[in-house]
Amino acid sequence: MSETSHRGVTTGGPIPDPMPVGGARDIADVPAVEIVSTAALHLMSAAAVNLGLAEDLPRHRDLDEARTLIEALAGLVVSGAPRLGHHHAAPLRDGLRTLQLAFREASDIPDAPGEGPGERLTGPVSPTRGGH
Repeated sequence: MSETSHRGVTTGGPIPDPMPVGGARDIADVPAVEIVSTAALHLMSAAAVNLGLAEDLPRHRDLDEARTLIEALAGLVVSGAPRLGHHHAAPLRDGLRTLQLAFREASDIPDAPGEGPGERLTGPVSPTRGGH
């Protein structure tokens, strides 16, 4: 069920940011960096679950779903990073890279370098690239 907020814009659902005591926040009052970061965290969490990394669902694994989520995360991070600034973008890039490496580890049939989820946007990832 979608919600309508500021000026009748449909948001597709409630924005999952911290609410002030006493009520919901108006979407117009939420900074873009907070919305982008929240969306990225949701994509990261869902990808981690589908990679079998969730403590409460360690046997759950759906690499097709994980690939889709990591691809979407890569698009968001790569396109949003220049506007977010280093302070906000660096942890998102690190999280993305960690998920890309976890995907490589979880996959029985490895993708060619540069063909893993999100790598067309980020470039190939490897455990030793750039000392990360």
